[in-house]
Amino acid sequence: MKLPESSTGRERAFDWKTYSVREADKAPLLSFIVEALEMRRCRVVHAPPANRAPFYIVFETPTGQRIALLAYAFFANTKPTLHRPEDEHRFQIKYGSELRGILQVGVDPRGVVTTIFLGIDTERGVFVAADPLMHNPSPMSRSIEFKSQTVIEILDKGWIAWERDRHPPRTRTRPTPTFDEDMRTEVLVGGRKERLFDLIQLEQIALGFDPGERHLIADKLLMEAPSTDNSSHRLLEELDLPSDALFDLIQGAPRLKMAVRGWVAEAHLETALQKIPGVTDCRRMNAEGQPDIALRWRGSPPIFVECKNVLRKTNAMGVPKVDFQRTRASKGDPCTRYYRPNDFQILAACLHPVREKWDFAFALTNDLPKHKECVGRIASNVIVSAPGFSEVPSAVFDKCLR
Repeated sequence: MKLPESSTGRERAFDWKTYSVREADKAPLLSFIVEALEMRRCRVVHAPPANRAPFYIVFETPTGQRIALLAYAFFANTKPTLHRPEDEHRFQIKYGSELRGILQVGVDPRGVVTTIFLGIDTERGVFVAADPLMHNPSPMSRSIEFKSQTVIEILDKGWIAWERDRHPPRTRTRPTPTFDEDMRTEVLVGGRKERLFDLIQLEQIALGFDPGERHLIADKLLMEAPSTDNSSHRLLEELDLPSDALFDLIQGAPRLKMAVRGWVAEAHLETALQKIPGVTDCRRMNAEGQPDIALRWRGSPPIFVECKNVLRKTNAMGVPKVDFQRTRASKGDPCTRYYRPNDFQILAACLHPVREKWDFAFALTNDLPKHKECVGRIASNVIVSAPGFSEVPSAVFDKCLR
């Protein structure tokens, strides 16, 4: 797509696929976004015609910051559907009449262009947004569902976040996707119209974060009253690092996606482990497909540790849980999505999304529950509790050497 003259300039290296849509149908969605920005005293520099999707918008905040926005927007409604619950709301991922195509979602890896992916209920003045990365690519005509009670809560609180389990499609009317989908638990965010800028901030801060950390950042935005200041430094402080140090950390990371998904947690874990008497040669691996940290315990051979964020929402007993699976599986073998006990010896569950402190619980991979269908693999739903997990890493290191 050729960008307009009002673009910031830096985003010209980023490209995305556009779709022809009916202007009369999509104009209310575009108007919703523009009006939402203006409600926060933003000045729209460029708004496209509504006959091409997604919408590329350039605007300036009251402080003069120019932001390039790519909006994948769909209508959310409560239209009755056969064999579906009566209290269900949904938005369908579809452009034009194509029902079997694949939507390629444009996400700028540099973060210069900010992508949002959302359903808009223009009648009620609310939106529900999903993680753009988790839906790239996405089968056309797929729906994202939520409940009537959720809409009531959005209208009441103005901004909420919740978890949604993802499952492979069960319908026979749509062919199985030819690509491997991200089936981890996802975090949806809902807001009233005036909170749309907060969604943009969320995507700027948490793009690529694990679901638990994304949920935590979204919850922190709930505590922030809508403001025309549009400053995000309070959220960055939540990571417990000075802003300059945080940006230097991200800038220097050899793997950008790791930097935004879990680099901060790994940095805190590395620091904590290095302070334990008896731990030597503790370092981050910084290599694709390798465990996150290697260390020696009292002169032992290397022990490999994988760091995973817990989900923000605990189980019914208030116990944290880890969605323990890879983002993708190897082609032709869905079981490769799940880890094997010998991939590394120890899982370090980062409890920050729940406690808002950089605490960790440790477990031997041999002690983790086995996957019920994939032989030799670890289950994806791991409960972080004793006796399997301990917050005393030295005890787990000792057990590892027995």
